[in-house]
Amino acid sequence: MRPLHQRGLASLVFAITISVSSANAAPASVSKQADKGAPTAASSVGAEIVQFQGEATSRDARDTANWVTTSHDNRGLPFIVIDKVNAKVLAFDGKGSLRGASPALLGLARSDASVPGIGHRKLATITPAERTTPAGRFQASLGNDFDQDILWVDYDAALSLHRVIAGRPQDHRAARLASASPDDNRISYGCINVPAKFYDDVVKPLFTETVGIVYILPETKPLRSVFAVPD
Repeated sequence: MRPLHQRGLASLVFAITISVSSANAAPASVSKQADKGAPTAASSVGAEIVQFQGEATSRDARDTANWVTTSHDNRGLPFIVIDKVNAKVLAFDGKGSLRGASPALLGLARSDASVPGIGHRKLATITPAERTTPAGRFQASLGNDFDQDILWVDYDAALSLHRVIAGRPQDHRAARLASASPDDNRISYGCINVPAKFYDDVVKPLFTETVGIVYILPETKPLRSVFAVPD
């Protein structure tokens, strides 16, 4: 998370031309484990629509991706599902084809809301309890901060998805991404950190010259209290 004084003006792109890879390309994946509660049968929303290419996913992530595709909630735009419980990012093209999956680092505090006005505050003033990755549906687009290009998820809240940063040596961010458990992936101020290769090979191509949708699944509330996923 980067407050306003630490980021440049976002180069938000609102063209609706979708620039995605071929639907037949194999998805890139740097997943590190089978997720907690990964289903072995079809999703509860009915016959499975999204092809997960053998990727281990949680029930909530599968149900959400299938709902997005069947309801066309993404309006033909690329979309990302972020499973906070399992610290995992799933990226899809506009037709619902899985393009890649990756572990992620997320906000230190477990919560489904952002603190009001947090995007305008200095990092030093943000307490550990306020370092959250909020749940919800967000329109996202590529932009920039002072250091690199990023995917802005919620510009006003300074929430973005970006390449993992080095951070402080004691944070061990790369090691956390590579570990076998999602339990040590809570370290950021709220932003979603992913491996550079996943960002460059999957996220950036999907969102180039288009906006897209990011669905961040809740972790303290039921899924269906946030999204209109059928039972």
